[in-house]
Amino acid sequence: MADDSPIYGPFFGVMGASSAMIFSALGAAYGTAKSGTGIAAMSVMRPELIMKCIIPVVMAGIIAIYGLVVAVLIAGQLDPPPTYTLYKGFMHLGAGLAVGFSGLAAGFAIGIVGDAGVRGTAQQPRLFVGMILILIFAEVLGLYGLIVAIYLYAK
Repeated sequence: MADDSPIYGPFFGVMGASSAMIFSALGAAYGTAKSGTGIAAMSVMRPELIMKCIIPVVMAGIIAIYGLVVAVLIAGQLDPPPTYTLYKGFMHLGAGLAVGFSGLAAGFAIGIVGDAGVRGTAQQPRLFVGMILILIFAEVLGLYGLIVAIYLYAK
């Protein structure tokens, strides 16, 4: 066995795939729960706004898709040690952590903005466009992680 293909090399690839899915799903779950709480509170007084204000929940769900894509890509390249190098394992770990942690951060941002935004929209409907713009900037944080992860994956 070569020095650049130790027996524990695939461990890092598996941890990269796991990290991508776990952390991005945590971010999506937090964003969904926090935004959903705001929607539930808002819908008591303004039930006609429920479908309009569901956008933060949808955006939070997209964060989990970013992690799923990277996890599936990494899992598809996992091989036994002679062909799976330590370099590839570290690159896959980095890719998984990049999309996972950026998804976690984006999910937190979407949840907090979504909660406050839908509650505020119930009181002042003109706030809706501003909420959407802020949510887009929060969502793009997860997209940046996906771009870096795909770049690392392709190395």
